[in-house]
Amino acid sequence: MPEQLAGASAAVPAPARGSLLFAGFNSVQLAVLFGGYDKVLRSTGLTYSEYARQGFWQLLWVTLLTLAVIALALRWAPRSGAADRRLVRGVLGTLCALTLVVVASALRRMDLYVDAYGLTRLRVSVAAMELWLGLVIVLIMAAGVFGARWLPRAVVGSAAAATLAFGLMSPDAVVAEKNTVRFSETGKIDLAYFRFLSADAVPALDRLPEPQRSCALRGINDELARAGQVPWYGMSLDGYRARKILDDRPVTVPYQVCHRLGAFGSRSE
Repeated sequence: MPEQLAGASAAVPAPARGSLLFAGFNSVQLAVLFGGYDKVLRSTGLTYSEYARQGFWQLLWVTLLTLAVIALALRWAPRSGAADRRLVRGVLGTLCALTLVVVASALRRMDLYVDAYGLTRLRVSVAAMELWLGLVIVLIMAAGVFGARWLPRAVVGSAAAATLAFGLMSPDAVVAEKNTVRFSETGKIDLAYFRFLSADAVPALDRLPEPQRSCALRGINDELARAGQVPWYGMSLDGYRARKILDDRPVTVPYQVCHRLGAFGSRSE
């Protein structure tokens, strides 16, 4: 038994060292999760957007590194004995668990960024990608317990399901809803961004008070007007709802007022 453990220990030094490195890296990530966000920003001089982007790229590279370490360990680590298999599973499981801390940190960074500047399509897409990478790590951990034959199909299936769900949830509607709630809570809103949203955003933006409502809807209203009358078979349900809302409660605020509120400024992502 001592010889088996010694052999197994010698066979997985790289994954073990990787886990130790991840543990050190995660000590910084935990500061974000437990309220050290402002302190980290002050000490690094990073902006909110730079820090959120940094979190995404850290997560992406950490995930790729984890997959590479797992592939190498499964290829080269001896698994002839029960002790070997337990040690390999333990080390790789620890590595995956530490990677999930990076996932949580990246999501927290994005959440704080959205609180500061609002939600956009790009930020929704990044958060969705971060969640999917976390799901992939969880699937890998499950494969370590139940076997890996099903893992490639599960990863591909999860990617297809995530893409379908992303389309069905209507990102523009989510963006409009989140920013409407944010305005009611903080009084802050990026009216210029709404010019680029689709008709899906109209029901949520319709709940804004005037003059913000008209300024937020003006770009969508102009786009629908340029499109002209659309036959019923060429109109989506969201398009129909948007046209009905704008017909019932037209955009009334003059361009000059919207310009003063920043509705025609630069686009933010």
